[in-house]
Amino acid sequence: MTQDPAPSLADALARAAGSIEMCLDALLPLPAGPEARLLTAMRYAVLGGGKRLRGFLVMEGASLFGVSETCAARVAASVEMLHAYSLVHDDLPAMDDDDLRRGKPSTHKAFDEATAILAGDALQARAFEVLAEPDTHSDPQARSELVAALGAASGARGMAGGQMIDMLAAGRTLDATEVTRLQSLKTGRLIQYSAEAGAILGRAGSHQRHQLAAYGRDLGAAFQIADDLLDAEGTAEETGKRTGKDEAAGKATLVSILGAERARAQAAMLASQAALHLDSFGPRADRLRDLATYVVERRS
Repeated sequence: MTQDPAPSLADALARAAGSIEMCLDALLPLPAGPEARLLTAMRYAVLGGGKRLRGFLVMEGASLFGVSETCAARVAASVEMLHAYSLVHDDLPAMDDDDLRRGKPSTHKAFDEATAILAGDALQARAFEVLAEPDTHSDPQARSELVAALGAASGARGMAGGQMIDMLAAGRTLDATEVTRLQSLKTGRLIQYSAEAGAILGRAGSHQRHQLAAYGRDLGAAFQIADDLLDAEGTAEETGKRTGKDEAAGKATLVSILGAERARAQAAMLASQAALHLDSFGPRADRLRDLATYVVERRS
């Protein structure tokens, strides 16, 4: 396994992360008054950490269609806000009960549970607000499609629904098909949206939009298997979060069902399949192809 992405991909990830960080900072200014504590918690949850994989997918997909970096960065920041909200809520004692996130105390530990809940709620609301603002795209139809697609990816038939299934699965034995569906909702749908968002921004035709969505779907599945392998084999120092959680909680994953080697092979197959969806884009999509390799080889 390699730990780091190829130099060209590493540079692209770093550049995108820098642009997204600047955009998040601007979109979440600190106000005066007692609500400043809420904004401080929101900024704590979303700034200064994470790979910005989902945001990178937005920006790289948008670049295929000549979308301005400013507009793409706003959508990337929006999806990172939505992702951060999900992490804040997932870490709560009522959910996954994690005290460590991205190498620092989880939001509810750094502040308190009530503030963490509100910070997650407000990050989710701000994510949709940003998408609806004219600065994100001059075409109201594009903004409407972005809002609708993110809502579908994050709601009861997406990320939140996947979290519900995950909670209901506690103490049950799931088979590989059930685990795959759970993970496709809880993790995969937001990654799929992130890949598809660039095509929506670029007003691409349905075929190209479908190709990027299919890439994101398979990439998300590969990413989750790699995450489960890291939980089983990695350390807290590598990952920035507590490891061994799935086994301790008795959660079924493809790693626990298939074994590490078969699960690793499945992730590699999905990454290769994801890359095939990009054939029509030619060399312009090479960084997205490199990303598919990176997500299954990463150590954090």
